[in-house]
Amino acid sequence: MPAAAPSPPPSHPKALPLNLPPHLVQAVWSGHAFGGGVAPVVPSGHAALDAYLPGGGWPCQALTEVLQAQAGQAEWRLLLPALVRLIQRGGHVLLVGAPWHPQLTALSREGLPENRLVCIDAHNPLERLWATEQALKAGCLSAVLAWLPQVRAEALRRLQACAAQHAGPVFIFRPEPAGQAASPAPLRLHLGLGPCPHPLQVRLLKRRGPQHEQPIVLPHWPAGLASLLPAPALPAAQPGLSEVDRHVALDRTAASVSA
Repeated sequence: MPAAAPSPPPSHPKALPLNLPPHLVQAVWSGHAFGGGVAPVVPSGHAALDAYLPGGGWPCQALTEVLQAQAGQAEWRLLLPALVRLIQRGGHVLLVGAPWHPQLTALSREGLPENRLVCIDAHNPLERLWATEQALKAGCLSAVLAWLPQVRAEALRRLQACAAQHAGPVFIFRPEPAGQAASPAPLRLHLGLGPCPHPLQVRLLKRRGPQHEQPIVLPHWPAGLASLLPAPALPAAQPGLSEVDRHVALDRTAASVSA
């Protein structure tokens, strides 16, 4: 008796018809599908990252939560290409509670002029939360970057509601342990650095679509720093070096080029 043919692999169920207006049907997505939605996005400037972001870029009208081991580490390298695009459209960049004062000369050289950057000094959690809400309620086109290490879940839900009315992208920076709790942010990621010369490593923790567990490596440096790192001289290309030796080689490369 011949063996029975193997059963075909299960397929995703077909979407059920929805008795909703067309504009609402477009906003509905299934959990197994790569969500795009109808909200606008700003391309991140990293093609390898955009390929995994719903809609192909940073979402507007929604929170993007960035978790880090240390605040003030690589945020500009990740976001600057998108921020420059927004500025070219007439927008501004608002910083709330930044852990350091931005280096204006370097940012201007990368395409973010000083007159398009607004820094809001907020020192305690209540001040930071209030300033972030006011920034989201402003009618101007802007990208909001807020450092909220102690924000609570109910406050994040309120920020998400405010962000839904905001025309630009919104980035909330929080410490790594916050990743153990749920978040209303539709997009959630972990930002870290690889070994020397420290490419960006992005892990998508939450997105509208299937889970993606592998880190996305982005070998992206600002133009001023990239000129100091010619590919043949990158310390990472030299096998057998310890981490300390790699840093020494990197410092020597930078010194020899800038001399």
